Amino acid sequence: MKKVIVIGATGSLAKQVIETAADRENIQLTLFVRNKRRLPNTWQKLYEVIEGDAMEYESIEKAITGHDVVYVNLAGNLEPMAMNIVKAMKETGVNRIIAISSIGIYNTPVKSVLLPYRKLADIVENSGLTYTILRPDWFTDADEIDYTITKKGEPEIGRAISRKSIATFVTTILESPDLYKNENLGISKP
Repeated sequence: MKKVIVIGATGSLAKQVIETAADRENIQLTLFVRNKRRLPNTWQKLYEVIEGDAMEYESIEKAITGHDVVYVNLAGNLEPMAMNIVKAMKETGVNRIIAISSIGIYNTPVKSVLLPYRKLADIVENSGLTYTILRPDWFTDADEIDYTITKKGEPEIGRAISRKSIATFVTTILESPDLYKNENLGISKP
C-alpha cells in the first residue's frame, strides 16, 4: 500500500487525480488543504484530510510524516512552499515527490506568470529527492486519455491536454513510484 499525500487537494487537477487514484487498491490517499469545506463531503469521510498551509513549515512537516509519496499540485507563491515541502520531506525521511509545474518554464525569457512554476521545478530538481516534475500544457475537461511525453531539453510539443489524461499518468506513477524517477517531463495532447 502506497501512502500518498496530495498537497493542494482542492485544485481542479488534484481533484481529478484523487478521483482516478480512488479506484486503485494499492494507494491510500491523504488530502492536505487549507479549507476542508472546499472538498466534497464524501471525501472528508473516505480520506484522511489535514487542514494546513504549505507556507507554514510545521504544518507541512506534520502532514508529510509517514507518507511514501508526496504529490504537489499548488499555485501561488510556489518558491517558499516548495522549500518547505522539500525541507519537510528531508526531515521526515520521505523521498518520493511528484510535482506539477507548467509548460513553457524553460522558454527564454520566462514569462512572469510562469516564474513561480520555474522556481518550483528548480527547487524540486535540485533537492536530492527522487522526483518527477510534470510540465503540462493548458488543461481541458475533455473526457479522454490521450497524451504524449517530452523530456527536459526536448521541444515541447502538442496542445491542451485533458485533466483526465494527466491524472491517469500521475496515478500510474503513484502506483509504481520507480517509474520516471528523476525526470522532468512535458505532457500534452499529441
